[in-house]
This record gives sequence, structure tokens and C-alpha cells, in this order.
Amino acid sequence: MSRAALKVQASGCGCAAHAQDGRKAVAVDADVKDGNLKRLRRIEGQVRGLQKMVEEDRYCADVLTQISSVQEALRGVSRELMRNHLRHCATSAFRAGDAEADAMYDELVDLMYKHNR
Repeated sequence: MSRAALKVQASGCGCAAHAQDGRKAVAVDADVKDGNLKRLRRIEGQVRGLQKMVEEDRYCADVLTQISSVQEALRGVSRELMRNHLRHCATSAFRAGDAEADAMYDELVDLMYKHNR
């Protein structure tokens, strides 16, 4: 078994068949999850900084620059989530067969249109 497969296996099953509270990822690489959580905590700090900048009536261009930074950081998390979704969830659906594959194609098209705005 590959090292990546062992990481996925170690992170536990997250498929909907075993989920108690709705849909869950088929698998999440532990390193990817950890990285995304760190990025999101950093983004959270950036947003708090933005709130402070607005409260202090900081120069608009400076606030807008920081907003762009937050948006790019969120896009980075989004890319990692999409990569994981394609690697695990979509691959699993495609291998499962026609009905699940068709549903996944629809989901991916919807995601692309939603996130390209």
C-alpha cells in the first residue's frame, strides 16, 4: 500500500455510509487537513485585523489591499479542498458506477460555476 493510501486510511473513514450527521468527505489526507486548518486560523486573524482597521478609520486603499490578501488566502484553501475532493470523493463516485458518477459530474459542474464568479 502506498504511503499516501496509508495516510488516508489512518485518517479514518469519512464516507456518508458511516456518517451520523450527514455528508462527509470520503477521505481527507491528514497533512492537507492540518494545513487547511492552519490557513483558516491565519485568515481568521487577518479578518480580525481588518475589523480593527475599519474601526480605526484606516486608509481605504490599505483596507482594500488586506481584503485582497484574505480573498487570495481563501482561494488557496479552496484549491486544496477541491484537489482533495477530486482525489478522493470524485474518484470514489466515478469508480462506483453510473448513478454516482452522474451525480458527481453534476456536482463538479455546479461547483465550477459557483466558484468562477
